[in-house]
Amino acid sequence: MESDIQVISCTVAEEEYAIDIRNVQEIIKLLDITRVPRVCSCIEGVINLRGMVIPVMNMRKRFCLPDKTPDETSRIVIINWGESMIGMLVDSASEVIRLPEHAVESPPSVKSNINLEFFSGIGKLGNRLLIMLDLEKVFDI
Repeated sequence: MESDIQVISCTVAEEEYAIDIRNVQEIIKLLDITRVPRVCSCIEGVINLRGMVIPVMNMRKRFCLPDKTPDETSRIVIINWGESMIGMLVDSASEVIRLPEHAVESPPSVKSNINLEFFSGIGKLGNRLLIMLDLEKVFDI
């Protein structure tokens, strides 16, 4: 029997991405981010979440997209990653989605300037296409 995959839907620069819910600790509103010198340019800094210091990665910068000042819809998706947690700054995070396994396809093999480096597949939900993030590649900096 086929099982469903549960993902969290979020947007970065008008594109919809999906993160496996098993990796998501929580989704929070924007907190004050403290800049840290001499880190990768995609790391915005760190936040203090209930006494835990968590690095925050700006997904627009990670994907080499135009920067945008965070606003009231911006969210930080807290990811359990190994023994630590990492925050992902996204433009918005909206819903939990159940996708049947057959609705997820491998990334297309295209020869163009499209960067397929950070995603593991495409989820199809009606007319929506969700880019399935490969967190191992996203966090490999």
